[in-house]
Amino acid sequence: MNFTNGAQLLEYCETENKTISEAMFARETEFLEQPAERTRERMARAWSIMQAAAQRPMTEELVSMGGMIGGESKKLHDLRTEGKSICGDVVSKAVAYAVGVLEVNASMGLIVAAPTAGSSGVIPGVLCALKEQYGFTDEQICQALFNAAAIGYLVTRNATTAGAEGGCQAEVGSASAMAASAAVELFGGTPAQCLDAASFAMINILGLVCDPIGGLVENPCQGRNAMGASNALVAAEMALAGIHCITPIDETIGVVYAVGRSIPSELRETSLGGMATAKTACEVCAACAAKRRQDAEEAEEKKKGWFNRDNEAFKPF
Repeated sequence: MNFTNGAQLLEYCETENKTISEAMFARETEFLEQPAERTRERMARAWSIMQAAAQRPMTEELVSMGGMIGGESKKLHDLRTEGKSICGDVVSKAVAYAVGVLEVNASMGLIVAAPTAGSSGVIPGVLCALKEQYGFTDEQICQALFNAAAIGYLVTRNATTAGAEGGCQAEVGSASAMAASAAVELFGGTPAQCLDAASFAMINILGLVCDPIGGLVENPCQGRNAMGASNALVAAEMALAGIHCITPIDETIGVVYAVGRSIPSELRETSLGGMATAKTACEVCAACAAKRRQDAEEAEEKKKGWFNRDNEAFKPF
């Protein structure tokens, strides 16, 4: 069983009366030539990592490599628990969890790059929020993740999820589309509505550039993951309301790819344009570079100590 575009996927689902997650589950099990239970176990492992990454910054202070982010997730959580959030529970939770995952990633913690490390907060942000708010089980979320995987497969098969090739619209846009489609299926939407939601999500972020300050996946990446999570919920809401996207998912993916290829190289993960060139951003980069040089020098001094001839452990035979 296989499909290479959205039209084929939708035809299969409607002909066989299957959900998108069921179609992707069948494809993965067959493609990887493994027992169905093994396919479920692997997804359960991914979901476990996603949840841990979303929750960790709530109780632990994390230090990012560049020092540009850290503590944002806890601040958003506190704002909501104090009753001061203006976004409502679902969106505020999704945003808090999404930025939290970026804190874990930037501090070299364990995350699931779904579809990339730079957009890794979007899907867990949305699904953790929906699980907490509506009581979905881990099994239901894992099943929905197969739906998200199908959208990610369509994008990577027919376009790209790489910021260096297609800008942030390829990274966060794809993640947002994956999360939107998964959310629609969780709430009983049809395969056609799932694809509409994915299309809406990508259209809403069309043209977004990739301009990480200092070349680090910290800023503005963290804020864009928050935006991607909220955008996914908006797209899902529109699709569930019965609003039909004019452009089918295959056409949307094609447009996103074409736009991505037309974005100047300075705005595709090179840090030579966009927010990476703002005056304050450059000052932050200079400070970060100085700190990295200092750390490197200290590491070199320690290394010299280890290989000192007076050290018994390293005397020649």
